[in-house]
Amino acid sequence: MSHEVTNNDLHDDDPEWQELKLPNLLLQSEAVRQVHATIEREWNFLQRSACQTAAGRALWRHVIHDPLAYLLAGESYLRSLHEKMKKDRLNNAREISGVILAVRTLWFDSKLEDALNSPNGRESQVVLLGAGMDTRAYRLNCLQDSDVFEVDFPGVLQVKTTILEAAKVSTNEFEHIRSMAKSLTRVAADIRENDWLEKLRTAGFLPHKNTIWVLEGLLYYLTHSQAMQVLRILANKCCVTHTVLLADFMNKPSTTLSNSAFQFYSDWPDQLLPSIGFTHVKLSQIGDPDAHFGLLNDPLNLFDKLRRLPRSIETHPDDGTPCCRLYLVEASGSPKQDVAPNVPMSVS
Repeated sequence: MSHEVTNNDLHDDDPEWQELKLPNLLLQSEAVRQVHATIEREWNFLQRSACQTAAGRALWRHVIHDPLAYLLAGESYLRSLHEKMKKDRLNNAREISGVILAVRTLWFDSKLEDALNSPNGRESQVVLLGAGMDTRAYRLNCLQDSDVFEVDFPGVLQVKTTILEAAKVSTNEFEHIRSMAKSLTRVAADIRENDWLEKLRTAGFLPHKNTIWVLEGLLYYLTHSQAMQVLRILANKCCVTHTVLLADFMNKPSTTLSNSAFQFYSDWPDQLLPSIGFTHVKLSQIGDPDAHFGLLNDPLNLFDKLRRLPRSIETHPDDGTPCCRLYLVEASGSPKQDVAPNVPMSVS
């Protein structure tokens, strides 16, 4: 996709500004509103992050086609992000709020499609760990030959199912909601525990079938030991079958900010993953050729400034601010591959 976001003066006839106008859909569905009221009262920050991500997809809909995102985000998170985006555009900000979520979503979409279209990818299983309000099974045609598994907390998956079912009966627009995947299975499990893989197998996951693992916006919410346990489990799968990992990592400065809820970090995931068993690793940063999507056009945007600095630098020499980086990483391994050519590839 090559749609570009510009920061020119806003007018009512600006198509991108029209996209930012909030719909009345949520106001028309009392059932959906009640579910989101429960989310506001009862969910913790980790669970609520699923709604925040959905809000990003919803309000960047000029580049992400996700009709379900409004439903899953909820009015509170839509309004919050909408106000930030509106302020940024009016102030001609170099980066518009939510652009990281938009780029991240598009990167995962494109890499998932590439993996499925590769020689080893056809009919691969796709597992979304910490799936939250993910809707790829409903919006990506490339999943039509794949069995898709969404793994997350029981409460998150139940709420997601409830919202989608409520939407079907409350408006004609969503009465034909259906998965585009060959099959879609939701697996209630906490990946911080030791039984999630067994629950996945019980739900129909085939350990010896080629698999693409999607870990979007997940790892940095885990402790170091929890995250490494998950990564090692996936790396061990490379000895059994062709395995692809799509994940994003934060560096240390991103997790040490005041009031940060993030824990796990890796400054060099392109070295970490080969050390535990993946044989091919490619790392990108926001703004790289495969992680741009025409959304970062100001030459002085934050992400390009960071990309010009060595990754070892933690504090920006110009202004003393932390160099907070998000790494988008694609890794793979196969029992047929020789472990010797363990050379990470980096786009930076």
